[in-house]
Amino acid sequence: MVVSVDIPEELAARLNPMRDKLPAILELGMRELNAMNQGSYAGAAEVLEFLAKLPAPEEIVKLRPSTTLQARISELLEKNRANGLTEEEEELWERYQYLEHLVRLAKAEALLRLQAA
Repeated sequence: MVVSVDIPEELAARLNPMRDKLPAILELGMRELNAMNQGSYAGAAEVLEFLAKLPAPEEIVKLRPSTTLQARISELLEKNRANGLTEEEEELWERYQYLEHLVRLAKAEALLRLQAA
């Protein structure tokens, strides 16, 4: 399917080098928008926006979850240990795990780049 979209020049310039990754970028963006509408996926937008800015490898390696995100993750972990998660919380946990997976991939790539330099 072909989709045409009018976007600001600045955004077009940022997306141009990642043309081949646009489907993945759109998919992640749609997941984040859906999650934001649910109001319970706090912190994910912050991490994805950071990675979307294509930070230096050193910055990626130093990336840590915000206090809010870490608190939510800790809350889910504790609730799971105590009495289990609801179906909605399980879905949220899976989303956080996917976000962690993306961050680990970014950090692995950043470390490879630092080692090559």
